[in-house]
Amino acid sequence: MEAETCKKELVIEIPVDVVRREADTVTAQYTKMARIPGFRPGRAPASLIRNRFRDDIKSEVVQTLLPKFFETLVKDQKLSVVGQPHFDDLKFEDDKPLTVKATFEVYPTFELKDYKGLEAEEDAATVADADIDQTLDKLRERAAAFEAVPDRPAQDDDYLDVSYHGRDVKDPESRPVEAREAMVHLGGKGTVAGFTENLRGVKPGEAREFNVTYPDDYPQKAMAGKNYHYRVEVRSIKKKVVPPADDDLAKTISEFSTLDELRNKIREDLKEGRQHRVEAATKQKLMDALLAAHDFPVPQALVETQVDHKLENTLSQLLGQGIDPRTIEIDWKKIREDSRPDAMREVQGSLILEKIAEAEKIEVTAEEVDEIIREMAQERRETPAALKTRLTRDGMLARIESSRRNQKALDLIYRSAKITRKIE
Repeated sequence: MEAETCKKELVIEIPVDVVRREADTVTAQYTKMARIPGFRPGRAPASLIRNRFRDDIKSEVVQTLLPKFFETLVKDQKLSVVGQPHFDDLKFEDDKPLTVKATFEVYPTFELKDYKGLEAEEDAATVADADIDQTLDKLRERAAAFEAVPDRPAQDDDYLDVSYHGRDVKDPESRPVEAREAMVHLGGKGTVAGFTENLRGVKPGEAREFNVTYPDDYPQKAMAGKNYHYRVEVRSIKKKVVPPADDDLAKTISEFSTLDELRNKIREDLKEGRQHRVEAATKQKLMDALLAAHDFPVPQALVETQVDHKLENTLSQLLGQGIDPRTIEIDWKKIREDSRPDAMREVQGSLILEKIAEAEKIEVTAEEVDEIIREMAQERRETPAALKTRLTRDGMLARIESSRRNQKALDLIYRSAKITRKIE
C-alpha cells in the first residue's frame, strides 16, 4: 500500500491449465450457438470456432476468471476492498498464464486512541425572557390579519395586492416576468427599491408603468444587474394587523387558555432545542479531538461518495427554497473542490466511529431502522412501506444502519466525556 494513500496494487496470475479449461468451456458454448457456413449447428470444429471468435472467447474468459481470482486473492490476504478494482497490463497469450495488474483501494488500518474520558467545554442551554418574547413575536406575525385600506393612497409598510407584467428592456423578446396575484410590501426588506419608489402613493384600481434596475447581487442571477419595464395593476391596499400578546392570542394559536401557559410551553421548547444544539456542538468538539489524535489516509472512493452526498444536499436545499438550480449560475466544480476537505474529515470521523462501535459491540436493531424510516417518511409525506421499499431497492438501508451505529458510538463518547458546563 502506498504511504499516504489507501491504494494497493496486486499482480494476479491465473495458471495456464485454469485458463485453458475455461477457454474450452466458452468455446463449447460458442460451438453450440454459432452458425458456420458448411457445418450443421454444433458440428463446427473447435479449432475453427476458436479462430473465428478468438477475441470474444478471450474476453469472456477474462470476465469470468478475473473477479473470482481477485476475490480469492484479497480474501487470502485479508484485505477489505473499497469500491471496484481497476485492471490493466493484461497479458493473455496461448499456453501461458493469464496475468493482470489490479489497482484498488482498501480500508485503512489504524490504532484506536483513547475515546473515553475526553474533555470538552459545553455552553449553558439557558433561555432568557427576551428569547421567549422573540418567539412570541414571530407567532404574532404568523397570526396577523390583512385589513383593506380603501380611503387613502399607499404608503410604506402597506401591502399591495397586485398583478404585474415585466420584460427585460434590452431583450424584449425574452420570457416575461409576470404574476396574476402577488403581494408587494412597500418598504419591506425583501422588496426591490424600485417597486417601493414607484408604487408609493398609488390607489386601488390604479395601474402604473415604470422601470426597475435590479442590483448586481440580486438572488435570482438571471435578473441581477438588469433593467426591467413593468406594468403593475393595484387591486387593493392592505394593512397588516398584528394581534396583541394576550390570553386571546394563546387561545387562537395554541391549545392553551392563557398567555402564561403559552410562554411556559415556548420556554420548554426553546430549552429542549437549545440543549440539543449545545450537545451537538460539544459532540463536534469531541470528534475534532478524535480526529486530531488519529492520523491515517482515507480511500478517495469514500471521499468522492461523501462529496456527492454533500452536493445532493446542496441541491435539495435549493429546491426546498423554491430555487431552480438551472436558473442561477452555480460553479459546481468549485463547490465540489471546496467541499472535499470537509468530506475527507467526515470520512475519517466515520471510520473512527465505526472502529469504536466495533470495539464496544454496538448494534442497531431492525426496530431502530424502522423508526428512522418512519421519521423520514413523515418528513417526505409518504408511507413508511413505500419509502422502505425504495431504500431497499437503492441499497440505502445499510447506510442508514451504519449512520445510526456511528451516532450511538458518538453518544457513548459524549456520555463518558468529562464535560465542563458553563454557567450563565
